[in-house]
Amino acid sequence: MSPLSLFEKLWRAHTIVTQDEHALLFIDRHFLHEGSFHAFNRLWALGRQPRRPDLTVTFADHYVPTKDRSQPIADPEIARMVSLLAENSQRAGIRAIGLDHPDQGIVHVVAPELGLSLPGTTIVCGDSHTSSHGAYGALAFGIGASEVAHVLATQTLWQRRPASMRVRLDGTLPAGVDAKDMILAIIATIGANGAGGAVIEYAGSAVTRLSMAGRLTLCNMSIEAGARAGMIAPDDTTIEALSHTPFAPKGADWDTALAAWRAMPSDPGAGFDREADLDVSRLAPMVTWGTSPETAVSITTRIPSPRTEADRRALAYMALSPGEALDGLPVDRVFIGSCTNARLEDLTAAAAVLAGRRVAVETWVVPGSQAVMRAAEAEGALSILAAAGVEIRAPGCSMCAGTNGDIALPGQRVAATSNRNFEGRQGRGVRTHLMGPAMAAAAAATGRITDVRRFL
Repeated sequence: MSPLSLFEKLWRAHTIVTQDEHALLFIDRHFLHEGSFHAFNRLWALGRQPRRPDLTVTFADHYVPTKDRSQPIADPEIARMVSLLAENSQRAGIRAIGLDHPDQGIVHVVAPELGLSLPGTTIVCGDSHTSSHGAYGALAFGIGASEVAHVLATQTLWQRRPASMRVRLDGTLPAGVDAKDMILAIIATIGANGAGGAVIEYAGSAVTRLSMAGRLTLCNMSIEAGARAGMIAPDDTTIEALSHTPFAPKGADWDTALAAWRAMPSDPGAGFDREADLDVSRLAPMVTWGTSPETAVSITTRIPSPRTEADRRALAYMALSPGEALDGLPVDRVFIGSCTNARLEDLTAAAAVLAGRRVAVETWVVPGSQAVMRAAEAEGALSILAAAGVEIRAPGCSMCAGTNGDIALPGQRVAATSNRNFEGRQGRGVRTHLMGPAMAAAAAATGRITDVRRFL
């Protein structure tokens, strides 16, 4: 056989039947959140039950409140969505990680923590950032409401075969630069549609050296480059992370799985439709200036002149001018959270910057899960953040999605660790600058976008 890439191996292993350019794929894991009630309604209307409830898990994350959890949810519509998720899960016999569950949190944080995201699997969820799970060597992607219903009913999904792309990242990350800077630099280099519906495989020495948290960040924002999914081949780092999780295979099953995972990396000579390379040793902390993640530049550079009408509209919306420096630009709020940057490593990085300091602007830290919350508390990161004046909230998507009332005020400028800086994403008229957690902490300490390397 000709050499196969990681993607090709998974696609072949999960293809049940092909028709034209489409394949009917078996789905190993199906994750759902509060927005899944439409799919459940369709399923019940057809008189169907989920085909494989044992391969399905629901998570309360997108709409849940992150404050005053001891009180009933104030918004009746959101309260109904959260209760519907619990009701549908119980009716379907599906494992539910609901609002009161000890593992509650963002699906793309909790599932990897629990070992529900495994190498060699197909994973879908009604959320575009399902690509995160590709960090474990899975083919993971977001799906629409009708597709959610199809997977619930059949545990399969028709998909057009995507193109493949390899992004090779080599070199050693400089101090003060992290995985968020890597992915923002990639998107800025190839553009918001640079991956054009392809499945990206990240490779290279810089990827190998990343922690699982960093790999999850990288794969998470593949969507912002126009990709269908992002993947990283499993290695010793992956296996070590999974060895401590409750739902990973055990005993003889672990040995069998391990042998399969070791054979998954792309074969030497495997072909890709597109390729891109980046030397990360030249990177500096990245910040966005516009209303797309592709408008990312180094903190050491100035805002470029607009090249398109979209650039001009973005500058007007952000109230910025070409040639203006981002370093020193005042911010009104700081948000550290989201499925991109709300893991223990992210909170620890923020705490290292804020230790012994006080925040200059309103700052929220929203851990990605209850497990992250517990670990950050045990390691002392939460106490450092609290002493700095940070408001620590309960796990959830929070201000990243802005679907539960966690938004900024019109005209406010927010330094955020989330994945999207679209117009109105964090509230009507809100101006969002994307950056990594240490950079966001530096902005919190100074009230301005600040090169975090001054704090090192």
